[in-house]
This record gives sequence, C-alpha cells and structure tokens, in this order.
Amino acid sequence: MEHSPSLIEVSNFIDMRGSLGVVEDSTLPFDIRRMYYLFDVPLGAVRGEHGHKRLQQLILCLNGKCDITLNDGHRQYHFELTNPAQGLYVPPGLWRQLRFREPATVCCVLASLPYDKDDYIFSFDEFEAWVREKEQAEADILMSDALQVPAQ
Repeated sequence: MEHSPSLIEVSNFIDMRGSLGVVEDSTLPFDIRRMYYLFDVPLGAVRGEHGHKRLQQLILCLNGKCDITLNDGHRQYHFELTNPAQGLYVPPGLWRQLRFREPATVCCVLASLPYDKDDYIFSFDEFEAWVREKEQAEADILMSDALQVPAQ
C-alpha cells in the first residue's frame, strides 16, 4: 500500500514533572528496526539529500526547528518540525532534505529497516531515473494484467 508523507501525533503525557512522548510500533505503518539522531549540526546546514527505495521513517524534532523538504519525483512537500509531540512519516520512494534552523536542534529518526547502503540513492538525477523506471514497471504490470483478463 502506498502512503503519502504525513504528520503523526505522538502520544504525549504531561504532568507537573514534565512531558513524556511515546512512539510504539502500533502507532506507525511500520515496525521500528533502527533509531538514530542528528545533533550538533551547524545552523542552516542541510542533511539528508538522498532517497530511499524501501525504507520508511518517522522524523521527530526533539529540540529546535527543522525544515524538511520531500520530493517524489513530481512534486515537493514542505514540513516544519518544532514540536517533539509531532513526527513526520516519510514513506519509501522520496528524496529528502533536512535544514536545521535553530541552534541545538536535535532530530531523531525511527526507521523501518536496518542500515542498507543499497537502499540509498545519493544523486538526485539517479533518483529521478529510479522514479521513472519504477513508474514504467508499474505501468507494464497494469498493462500485462489488463491483457490477461479473459473476454466475457
């Protein structure tokens, strides 16, 4: 099933001792297989700048402000993360750029798969070619299925 990028509310428990945010597999469209975080990134620096073929992610900005641009090969999606009680779901097949907008910004990423270098696309031109190839393969399957339907 194809998904679109979307903001996901994180369970948040607040009392006089502070706030507790909780993310569990049951609240995501994937099982969490890896977690990593980005910190001490220079102000205005861009991270990401790659695409994933299969990996799904939830990106949380735990502190500060992060602007995220996603691209599916046809359109861009823009998000601003500033609240640790809200995460950005990133489905597979999207190019991503994360721009750190405040000092001490910390982003945490929950991922559906362990690290796999073969899942990454590091060139935007290669990403666009991959999108075209994927769309052509899907169109070929649909055409093949249509040709195999018996006449009534």
